[in-house]
Amino acid sequence: MQPAFLLLIILIYFGFILLISYITGKDDSNSNFFQAGKRSPWYAVAFGMIGASLSGVTFISVPGWVQSSQFSYMQVVLGYFLGYLVIAYILIPLYYRLNITSIYTYLEQRFGRVSHKTGAFFFLISRILIASFRLFLVTSVLQYFILDAWHIPFEVTVILSVLLIWLYTFKGGIKTVVWTDILQTFFMFFAVIITVIIMLKQLNLSLTDYIHSHEFKTYSKTLFTEDLNDRKNLIKSLLGGMFIAIAMTGLDQDNMQKNLTCKTVKDSQKNVISLGFILIFVNLIFLFLGALLFTYASKFNIDIPVVNGQTKTDLLYPEIALKSNLGIPVAVLFITGLMAAAFSSADSALISLTTSFSIDFLNIEKKKATQRKKLRKRVHFSIAVLLVIIIIIFRNILKENVISSLLQVSTYTYGPLLGLFSFGIFTRYQIRDRFVWLIAILSVIFTFILNKNASVWLNGYVFGYEILLINGLFTFLGLFFIRKK
Repeated sequence: MQPAFLLLIILIYFGFILLISYITGKDDSNSNFFQAGKRSPWYAVAFGMIGASLSGVTFISVPGWVQSSQFSYMQVVLGYFLGYLVIAYILIPLYYRLNITSIYTYLEQRFGRVSHKTGAFFFLISRILIASFRLFLVTSVLQYFILDAWHIPFEVTVILSVLLIWLYTFKGGIKTVVWTDILQTFFMFFAVIITVIIMLKQLNLSLTDYIHSHEFKTYSKTLFTEDLNDRKNLIKSLLGGMFIAIAMTGLDQDNMQKNLTCKTVKDSQKNVISLGFILIFVNLIFLFLGALLFTYASKFNIDIPVVNGQTKTDLLYPEIALKSNLGIPVAVLFITGLMAAAFSSADSALISLTTSFSIDFLNIEKKKATQRKKLRKRVHFSIAVLLVIIIIIFRNILKENVISSLLQVSTYTYGPLLGLFSFGIFTRYQIRDRFVWLIAILSVIFTFILNKNASVWLNGYVFGYEILLINGLFTFLGLFFIRKK
């Protein structure tokens, strides 16, 4: 398909997003930008959060991960659901009771100013890296399949992508994001389902035939219980998934900011639990798509793309959607689905980073009323520039599958948050607040050292995503040592 036609699809799609932004952004007050007036219907938030939780990483990278990990990711997803139960019945009631905009304000109320800043700092690092991972993947696809044909530099692609997101969020903020995410989630699902249907037709197989085929069984092993030392072990994956969900959703301003726009605690709980159920089935569909993609590529001799000398399974879905004989409908749906996946996660990340930095570091709520809006807009623009810089850096250093890299980074950056909130909720101790930043940094360092040497020190044991729990435990124990008597 011609790059010009694909670019036209992107521009039309973006026009719809701008229209929603215009409608929801008429009131560009800070209250509307940060909290959407606390009037968002829970079902609207829940449906939109599906797309934001999945992002472009799930849309492209999860299917590409099937070749090396089969369906083992479903073990992690089941762990996610256990984590969502903790979020719904422990964290959400706490946040509503305190009536806070930034969830890290809790740490100041519980421990002190340094704890507050430390928690907010680790969120900023975490979310900036995660948002950059996701946008890097999408801009790489746009570059490889569209803009390389016009010899447009990757740096320009990144700037344009972030600029588009900045344009439709700079007024309406979280209110715009809640409603644009609904549209974007729909486009993402529709693209995947139609792709599956057309690919099965090309393979002359029904859904039932493919599920019972040898090819599907090659990729679809889900439970790995044989070897505890294996990164994909069931117990390790469940624990890792559970605490990743608690940390990356329940202790993450990006995700919780949307939940806190619901009217009541019960509405917010409905949102989280329904999201947990739905994500189980949605991720199963993406893994099924991955198995189908590799089967299709094998039958029609489609090579996995190679970029800078490295095989990129992340690019197999776009390779088949845009360059094979699936036809124009699949190409159009893929591009709209990709844009939906990219924007639905990146826009909320930009808003939450703006919110956290404005409230947690600049104390925007204590500034003069005439200064607040200008200050928020400056922060919003600065965060966008920072994302551009980090994405460009990623192109030169990132080697692994993107979702694998994303989850590995999360186990380090979210660990201190897990330890801080756990200590605050489950103990009554006060601590020497001035040492909290040191405990958090030491926890990350100890976790890194343990992870690198685990196979030698622990008789061949290799940590998976459960290393997040160890990281949180190091922080918890460190806080115990600096408690006040």
